[in-house]
Amino acid sequence: MSRISSFIIAGVILIASVALAAFLISLAPEPTRTQQPPQLPFVQTGLGTAGTGPIPVFGSGTVRPSAEIGIAPQVGGKVVWVASGFQSGGRVQAGQTLFRIEEADFLYRVQEAEADLAAQRVALLEEEEKAELAQAQYALYAASQGDADANPLALREPQLNAARAAVSRDEARLAAAKLALSRTKVTAPFAGFVREESVDVGQIVAAGQTVGRLFAADAVEVVVPLSDADAALIPRLWELKAGDAVQQVPARVVTATHAYEGYVDRSEASVGEQTRTIAVIVRVPNPFPTDATESRDRTPPLLVGQFVKVEFRGLAPASYFRLPRSALQPGNEIWTVNEEGLVRIVPVRVLQRADDEVFATGSLEAGQRVITGGIQFATEGMRVLTETAPTP
Repeated sequence: MSRISSFIIAGVILIASVALAAFLISLAPEPTRTQQPPQLPFVQTGLGTAGTGPIPVFGSGTVRPSAEIGIAPQVGGKVVWVASGFQSGGRVQAGQTLFRIEEADFLYRVQEAEADLAAQRVALLEEEEKAELAQAQYALYAASQGDADANPLALREPQLNAARAAVSRDEARLAAAKLALSRTKVTAPFAGFVREESVDVGQIVAAGQTVGRLFAADAVEVVVPLSDADAALIPRLWELKAGDAVQQVPARVVTATHAYEGYVDRSEASVGEQTRTIAVIVRVPNPFPTDATESRDRTPPLLVGQFVKVEFRGLAPASYFRLPRSALQPGNEIWTVNEEGLVRIVPVRVLQRADDEVFATGSLEAGQRVITGGIQFATEGMRVLTETAPTP
C-alpha cells in the first residue's frame, strides 16, 4: 500500500471519531444551573439580657482556722495522764482536760507555803501584842514625864509593818504554789479539733514546750484574693469591722459537692506584694456538724486546708447587661447584629467576668443579638449571616 493511501485511511478514521464524539455529546443531558449564594460570613450569636439584682463576684481560696494555738504546759514535769481525744483529728470541748502533769512536787510546795504562812501569822500576832504593850508603856511614860516625841522603834511600828509584809509575802507564795498546782492540768481554751500532738504518758515536758496544736471548731475562714475591680463591687468592704455581725455581706462557699453560707468578715489593709491583689476574708460559722439534726442533712464538714470557690453578692447597679462571655471582643467591644444582618460595634465597660457570662454597661438593648463566634474581625455596617437573619 502506498503512503498516500495510508494517509487517506488515517484521515477517514479521525473524521469518523470526531463525528462520533460530537454525536455522543449532543445526546448528553443539559446540566442544571443553580444560582450561587452570596459569599457572606456565617456567625454564631447569643442574646444580651438586662441584668437585675446584685452582680456576683467570684473568687477562690483555701480554708483556714478562725483561731489556732499551740498547746504547751505552763509548768514542767512528768506526764501521768493523756485524754483519749487528745490526738490528731480528735475533737475536744472548751475546758476539757487534755493531759495532766504529776502533782506531787507542787503539792509539797503548797504545803510548805501553807506552813510558812501559818508561822508568819503567828509572828504577826506576837508582834501586834508587843506593839500594843509598847504603846501602853509609852502612854504611862508620857503621862508622868510630859509630852515627848515617840520613837517609832520604841512603839515597834517598823517591826509590826515588817511582820505584816511577811504575811503578805507568804500569802502570795501560797497563791503561786496553788496556781502552779492547778496548772498541772492542761485544758482546752475553746472547743475545737486537734491538728497534731506529741505527748504521751511518762514523757517529761518543760514549761512552754509545745506538744500539740488546736484549732477552733465554731468557724473557719477563707482568704480570697481579689483584684481592685472585683473588690470594688463588694458593698461596704472598707467599712466592715472584724466580728461585726450586723453589717454582713453574704458570701457563698462552694466545694465540689456542697455549698456553705458565710459572710465577709473583713479585708486586709495591704495589697499582696506578689499577686497585687486584695485579701478578703470570708467567715463561715458552724462548719462542722455537731448534733444528730445536722448529721441527717448529710452535709460534710468544711475541712481546713480545702480549696473552695467563693461567690459574693456584689453591688446592684441601676442598669447593666448580662452577655455571653464569648461575645466580649478584644478592647472591651461587643459586636451586635440586627435583623438585616448588619453589624454594629459597641464599646462597653466590663463590670465583672464569670465563667460563662460577662456583666457590662454600654449602648446595648435587652434582647439584642450579639456575635459569639464565626468571624475573627468585624467592621461597622458589615453584613453577616445568622441563623435568624434573612438571606439577601
